[in-house]
Amino acid sequence: MNRKLALALALGALALPGVALAEDGVTPGQFTANNVWMMLAAGLVFIMHLGFATLESGLTRAKNTVNILFKNTFIVCAGILTYALIGFSLMYPGEFNGVLGWAGLGITTDATGLGIAYAGGGYTYWTDFLFQAMFAATAATIVSGAVAERIKLPSFMVFSVIFVTFVYTIAGSWKWGGGWLDGLGFYDFAGSTLVHSVGGWGALAGALLLGPRLGKYVGGKLSPIPNSNMPLAAVGVFLLWLGWFGFNGGSVLSADPALTSLVLVTTCLAAAAGGVASMFTSWFVASKPDLSMALNGILAGLVGITAGADVVTPLSAVVIGLIAGVMVVFAVLFFDRIKIDDPVGAISVHLVCGIWGTLAVGIFSTNPEHSLVTQAIGVLAYGAFTFACAMGIFLTVKATMGLRVSPEEEVEGLDYGEHGMHAYDFPRESSLMDEVTSGRRPTPAAAAPQSLAHEPS
Repeated sequence: MNRKLALALALGALALPGVALAEDGVTPGQFTANNVWMMLAAGLVFIMHLGFATLESGLTRAKNTVNILFKNTFIVCAGILTYALIGFSLMYPGEFNGVLGWAGLGITTDATGLGIAYAGGGYTYWTDFLFQAMFAATAATIVSGAVAERIKLPSFMVFSVIFVTFVYTIAGSWKWGGGWLDGLGFYDFAGSTLVHSVGGWGALAGALLLGPRLGKYVGGKLSPIPNSNMPLAAVGVFLLWLGWFGFNGGSVLSADPALTSLVLVTTCLAAAAGGVASMFTSWFVASKPDLSMALNGILAGLVGITAGADVVTPLSAVVIGLIAGVMVVFAVLFFDRIKIDDPVGAISVHLVCGIWGTLAVGIFSTNPEHSLVTQAIGVLAYGAFTFACAMGIFLTVKATMGLRVSPEEEVEGLDYGEHGMHAYDFPRESSLMDEVTSGRRPTPAAAAPQSLAHEPS
C-alpha cells in the first residue's frame, strides 16, 4: 500500500505543469512536499482558533460562554471570506509604493493555480492563500479576549471585520508583502509583531474605551472575578501549542527539513521555558503556584519566539522563552494595577511579549544584518498605526452603534441578553444587580481560589 501511494505521488508530481517549477530548480518532489507540508500547517493554524475559543471560555464566566463562542466562530468565517475578497490582495499587492497597494478584487490566478512568481515555484497560489488566510482572523481573536464580557456583539462584529480586512492586511504588507519595513531590514519571521502585537494593540484600544467589567475594581481596589473552567482553559493552551507547530513551521514556506525542524525545536523550547518561568515567578510573587499564569507563560514563550524562530539557536530560544514567561506575570499585575481590565491576559501575552520577541531578534539573531534599532523602528511603526486605527474604529462604532452592553445585561450575562440561551444549565443571575450597583459583588461560596491573573499582590 505504501509503495503504491509513493508511486502515485511521484507520478502526480511529474505531471505538474512546468510553470510551477521556476528557474530556481525546484524539483517535482520538492514542489509536492512543500505544498503538502504547507497545507498541513494551514490545518494546524486553523486548530488554533479552537484553542483561542476554549481558552477564552475557560478564563471568563460561564454566563458569557455562548457569546464568546459565537464571536470566535464569526471571526473565523468572516475573516476567511474578507481575506479572499480584499485582504489577500492588500497584503500581497505585488509591485507597490511600500505603504499601500492593491492587486485586485478576489483571489484569481491561472487555471491551475500554479502561477505564483513570488514563490519561486515552491508552492501554488492556492496553497499560499489557504495558509495566509488561516492567520488573518487571529488578530481579531486576540481582541475578543480583552474585551470579553461587556462589549455589544454587533459592535464587535463590525470592528473585527474592518480590523481584519484593512488594518491587519495593510500592516502585513509593510513586511511580508515587500513594503517599506521589509526594505529597511525589519524582520518578523511568523508574526510576533505582524499578528500578535497588531492584535494586542487593538485589544489595548478596546479595553481602554470599554473600561473594566462591573465589580472588577470596587472602591479603588481589585475584586477578583473567578474563572469558570480551568480544564477548558488548559485544553485551549495545549491546542494553541499544537497549532503553533504549523504557525511557525509552515512559515518556512517550504518543507526544507533542516530549517523546518530547527523552527519546530526553537518553538517548542521557548514554550516550555515560558511555562516554567511563569510558574515559578507567580509562585514566588503569590506564594502559591498559579495554573492560569503557567498557561499564559506557555503562550508568552510561543509569542516571544515567533519573530525569530528560524534565526536563533535552541539555547537562545530557551532564554527568549524564560524572559517572556517572567514578563507576562508582571505585565498582568501591571495592567490590573492601572485598572485596565483584560479578562484573559491577552494584552500581556500578545502585545507585551510580541514586542519582546520582535526586539529579541535584534539581540539573539545569528544573522548579523538584523539590527535592534531596525526592530525597534518596526515595533514603533506598527504600534502607532495599529493603535490609532483600532481606536478610530472603536470610537466610530461607539458613536454610531454603542460599544458596551447595559449594566443589567452585563450582570445577567451576555448569553441571555445577546443570544437568549445559555451554554450551561444554571439559574439566571439578575438578582445580583442590586449588589453590584451598591458596590458589593458576591463571591460564590464554592468558588475555587482565585488566579493571580486577577489578584495582584
